Amino acid sequence: MNYSEGRHAIFLDRDGVINRAEVREGKPYPPNSLAAMEILPGVSEALKELRKAGFLLIGVTNQPDVARGTQKKEVVESINAALLSKLELDEIFVCYHDSADKCACRKPKPGLIMSAATKYKINVSRSYMVGDRWRDVEAGKAAGCATIWLNQDYNEKAPVDPDFIAGTLLESVPWILSRIRRNHD
Repeated sequence: MNYSEGRHAIFLDRDGVINRAEVREGKPYPPNSLAAMEILPGVSEALKELRKAGFLLIGVTNQPDVARGTQKKEVVESINAALLSKLELDEIFVCYHDSADKCACRKPKPGLIMSAATKYKINVSRSYMVGDRWRDVEAGKAAGCATIWLNQDYNEKAPVDPDFIAGTLLESVPWILSRIRRNHD
């Protein structure tokens, strides 16, 4: 669904983009409790700048540990509620499935992005997906968004051809803002 004049959004992965991921053996994992959740430096400032530029700010996160039985859904929901209360986020869309479930919402599939686009009448071609993993970039591409990869040097495959590479969300803001200025001139 492409709303030609629709709103524009920044879709954000949660762990590793908004809050600190726990890295074990080079792989990122979500915090295991609300007490362990830490908002990354610069995220609040980045979101405020993006909100001021008129973007909807929507989290899109895979949380397969719920399906795997290693995380409780209530913990994921409490972390999301804390992020929503502390940051300028409109909503956080969650996929609780594991890969074997073959759902449409688990990134790298674009289901979470497309659900948000439908709900908020978002023009995905005027929107951005920011993530720290290849799955995030692939989901953004599949949805038709510009993609930003926050390279954290994880021990896993890198995404193919993201539109922009940064180390933090805040580092990506000038690039996003320069693109919207260019598109409006």
